[in-house]
Amino acid sequence: MSSSPGEEGRLPEAAPNSHTPDRFDSPAQTEATGNTPEDQKSPMLDKASPSSTTSYEILNMETVPAPYREVQPHWFFCRRANDNTSWLPFSREDSDKLERACNSADEGEVVVAVDGERYDVHVKERKRYAVYWEQGPTEVRRCTWFYKGDKDIMFMPYSEVLSRSLEESYMIAVTLDEWKTKLDFPTGETVILHNPKHIMQYQPIGMQDEWMTSPSEQARPRTVKRGVDNIPVEIPEGETEKVDHLVFMVHGIGPACDLRFRSIIQCVSDFRSASLSLLASHYKRAQQDCQVNRVEFLPVNWHSALHGDATGVDEDIQRITLPSISRLRHFTNDTLLDLFFYNSPTYCQTIVDTVASEINRLHTLFKQRHPEFSGAVSVVGHSLGSLILFDLLTNQRTRSGSREGVPSGETCHLNCDTLEQTLTRLGLQQYLDTLQAENLDLESLSLCNDSDLKVLGIPLGPRKKILKYAKRKWLPEGGRSGTVLLPPGLECPPQVTNDQDGNQSSGVTPQQTQFHRAQSVTSAVDYEYFDVGIGQVSIEYPQLAFRPQTFFAFGSPIGMFLTVRGLKRIDPNYTFPTCKSFYNIYHPYDPVAYRIEPMIVSEVDLEPMLIPHHKGRKRMHLELKDSLTRMSMDLKNNVLGSLRTAWQSFARLPSAAALPPVEEGETTIERNLEETQASAAVTASSESEEKSADFWTIILEWPRALHMHYFQGVCEEAESSVSAEQAEQPEINVGRLNGGRRIDYVLQEKPIESFNEYLFAIQSHLCYWESEDTALLLLKEIYDKQGVAFEQPQQ
Repeated sequence: MSSSPGEEGRLPEAAPNSHTPDRFDSPAQTEATGNTPEDQKSPMLDKASPSSTTSYEILNMETVPAPYREVQPHWFFCRRANDNTSWLPFSREDSDKLERACNSADEGEVVVAVDGERYDVHVKERKRYAVYWEQGPTEVRRCTWFYKGDKDIMFMPYSEVLSRSLEESYMIAVTLDEWKTKLDFPTGETVILHNPKHIMQYQPIGMQDEWMTSPSEQARPRTVKRGVDNIPVEIPEGETEKVDHLVFMVHGIGPACDLRFRSIIQCVSDFRSASLSLLASHYKRAQQDCQVNRVEFLPVNWHSALHGDATGVDEDIQRITLPSISRLRHFTNDTLLDLFFYNSPTYCQTIVDTVASEINRLHTLFKQRHPEFSGAVSVVGHSLGSLILFDLLTNQRTRSGSREGVPSGETCHLNCDTLEQTLTRLGLQQYLDTLQAENLDLESLSLCNDSDLKVLGIPLGPRKKILKYAKRKWLPEGGRSGTVLLPPGLECPPQVTNDQDGNQSSGVTPQQTQFHRAQSVTSAVDYEYFDVGIGQVSIEYPQLAFRPQTFFAFGSPIGMFLTVRGLKRIDPNYTFPTCKSFYNIYHPYDPVAYRIEPMIVSEVDLEPMLIPHHKGRKRMHLELKDSLTRMSMDLKNNVLGSLRTAWQSFARLPSAAALPPVEEGETTIERNLEETQASAAVTASSESEEKSADFWTIILEWPRALHMHYFQGVCEEAESSVSAEQAEQPEINVGRLNGGRRIDYVLQEKPIESFNEYLFAIQSHLCYWESEDTALLLLKEIYDKQGVAFEQPQQ
């Protein structure tokens, strides 16, 4: 283990002037270093009496190092993902709050809210806890010293105990100006302080991997840095505590939301970061004027509740799953089956209840932590999550207590009685203790069947009373009577058929009526069977605790599901009972997304609204594509006519009768050609040579006119924004679903995506979480209603 400290890649032996706290005042060791106490005190004396300084002392003062300054700590938190551990810094505002709390004199636990109050840090415990979602606690560390190996991507912080030891050794080395000191760690590793800017950590031979190929790799040291300012790390900007708007985001099928198999929590975090960046760039002046603060995005997770132990569905599916291609079958069971679960009478109620209760819980918790919040709330749904929100918002009730278009007498019975009051009303209060012993409430009692109550020892008569009451309480009137209750505008057209006598009748047979009135044997949930389509699950839709301002759908299959359910069209007068704005946002290559506007305005072929690029322009390849399309159409319509005109000029002298008639809407090419013909007519002669010259003049001038019309226009249009182009389009009323405004909005594909749309199909369905264009559209919709306009940054 002993070697020269100056050689890189080998562990040096301890320097003879190694310092410990015991030898700081040792005379023998001071004599060994060659420094007398007078020499050690001379800088202090020289600084105190500058009038007696000699030339030798002045030269000696120039070599004195800078005085020791205590290192400034910064707080980090640990993040573990896929067996990889990384340490990320808090913002400077949060780090300062944690440092003040750490230095406070409070003996008890101190809790500090960080990251926009989405996390709480227990300072004494050194743990960070999530506030709004379930997540294990992560370690928090007060960091001052960092290390990085040759193969490491980023610096890692030392533990607080080792950092204190390193700081003490550094303080001694700076104070005495004695370097090449060694510090041994309890783990056997050694740190050598060569100079203030060159500090290395060496690993002993016994701890190194015996499978390494060469001794140089075994002895390769680590770089050690002091203070966060000396390492390349990006410290995030702090978030303001005041929130202007709250947005809940509901995920689609499966636990993963992107191609990196990240959870909804991580994807929403990326979307939140993109919105903060766009606020700083597109609302910079409004932020300076304190008109804009920030928008809070919170994830809503329903997948874990569906696939948890409460339902037991994963165990049931696993028992019938084939053992072959296990990974593909596991992926199918975990993701694609969610579509069937939502259309199941057994599990649809679980999904809807989970989404509504989670949104209400998050809303209540947010109001508790932000009592000053007075802004509006919006909801976002991705893929299947958008369909869940659509059904949920469709079945919301107004303040009068009835769903829009449904008479109050036909609404579902919402009884808030307790279990004891219910049994008393039924005259079955003697069974209260039996049910409470099994921790049954009204909701769980409604899920029990006859055999469950029989196991509890309840006789047949009381069982029938309980089941009848649960059936009447938890099913809507339409579900019990076999009728279909839909909001106005979302009604299925009845199928009309002619019988043998020629009379028209609806296409519902007595067998069908008997079938759709039958109740499910697995749960107290029924289907609404339509005359066409597969129908929709008839369940009790819970109510949200607020009125959403806007509903945004990302990559949504709502249009397809409505069509499959048997809905031909949406009435232009239809709107959500409690939400007045709706945006259907999709990528052009998204295989799951469908449009909504053709179901409202079927007589007009409307192109979707193109979402502007966040940099304020249309993508260049789209401009070229549009220009080439226009050019091909103009060539098809005008080339033959232009050649015919040129041939006429060649065959005879130009005259007014030979010129083509001027029609309304003629293109720039036609005008340029006629100008060329007019100029040729002035100089034309009766000789054939001059006629030939006129012909070739027209032919040569035609490409220049083509270039001036198309390709110069491409460069000019690329500088203008898409919003200016769309402002020239006439206003089209597409119904009340979005207040008369457009509903379908399409993103601009990237240039690489345009080469092969099939290759990027799956990625297109998962691109919304990192799309800055999508985030900017949400911000514009939110702040436009607050009267705050965005400003396009200068490129």
